[in-house]
Amino acid sequence: MKIVADDKIPYLKGVFEPFAEVVYLPGSKITASDLADADVLITRTRTRCDKALLAGSKVKLVTTATIGIDHLNSAELDELGIQWRNAPGCNADSVKNYISAALALQNRDLAGATLGIIGVGHVGKKIADVGRAFGMKVLLNDPPRAEVEGDEQFTDLNELLAVSDIVTLHVPLERSGKYPTADLADRDFFAAMKPGSWFFNSCRGEVMEKTSFIGAKRSGHIAGALIDVWPDEPELDPELVSVVDIGTPHIAGYSKDGKANGTTACVRAVAEKFNIPGLAGFEVKSLPRPVYPEKIEIDSTLLLWQQINQAIIHAYDIRRDSDALRAAPEEFENIRGSYWNRREFSAYTVYGASVEAQKSLALLGFNIG
Repeated sequence: MKIVADDKIPYLKGVFEPFAEVVYLPGSKITASDLADADVLITRTRTRCDKALLAGSKVKLVTTATIGIDHLNSAELDELGIQWRNAPGCNADSVKNYISAALALQNRDLAGATLGIIGVGHVGKKIADVGRAFGMKVLLNDPPRAEVEGDEQFTDLNELLAVSDIVTLHVPLERSGKYPTADLADRDFFAAMKPGSWFFNSCRGEVMEKTSFIGAKRSGHIAGALIDVWPDEPELDPELVSVVDIGTPHIAGYSKDGKANGTTACVRAVAEKFNIPGLAGFEVKSLPRPVYPEKIEIDSTLLLWQQINQAIIHAYDIRRDSDALRAAPEEFENIRGSYWNRREFSAYTVYGASVEAQKSLALLGFNIG
């Protein structure tokens, strides 16, 4: 068996070598000739998987270490008879931590403020817990789910936009069908947002219409913005970067834990497809220790929201990533490719927090000592 794999997928080297020939290549450089005699392609978002790449190859399985599948042309893969698998939920906790870190940078008591979540899948459901941990009112918008489950727990989009203090997007990129999301955040979307609110996008850059966003931000209608995903990545529009308050290089899901989950899903998919019993229950065993001390001492004399922020910023100060991108936006791919050792909140234990703060911190994923 021959496997071609993106060379940036962590914890993969050495796993398949006892069972297969493995070729590691940069994801954006993988060509049809590389795959002509391969049985498996293991990829990330930088490889466009379609007929142009795979027609005529021996590939039987394409598996991606990501939640998103917009780099997979699923219809063409199905037509070629190539099975494809993604890793749903693999980095949901990583994005949960990312949004927590963004809320912490608001540096104010968010209790009673309204968080509007658009897209309530694996990630969006986690973000709802984040809002509740901060004491926020949480509104959910997800038309495909509402169609199946009923409208009771969901809010109409325009109503959500009108009252939300922070709007955060967590939808897949859909260019067609009943519920397209490409350019979902357009001029009408931003005009409908509550004046002075914040806009977060950490799902897909193409969900946001760039010109409309820049106009809404420059006019002051939107008070602030957090952008992790960008139209035309990895080439960034300098004007877009300049108007964003917090801008990061598509790393919301880039915790070491999330990456390990993605790799685990890929390995198990290959093991299942090709009946490799030795890898059927594969799991990444040892993750690096956190960069920052694993024990967090909380000052219980602080206000509740300050205690929550103290723990979050200790574990993940999102300004580290924003400053890196702002200093060198042309290094977008290099920053992603050599991303630092960010561990999730579950790698940390908090001590000394008040009882109420402990409840919120546990909901965010911290261990309580």
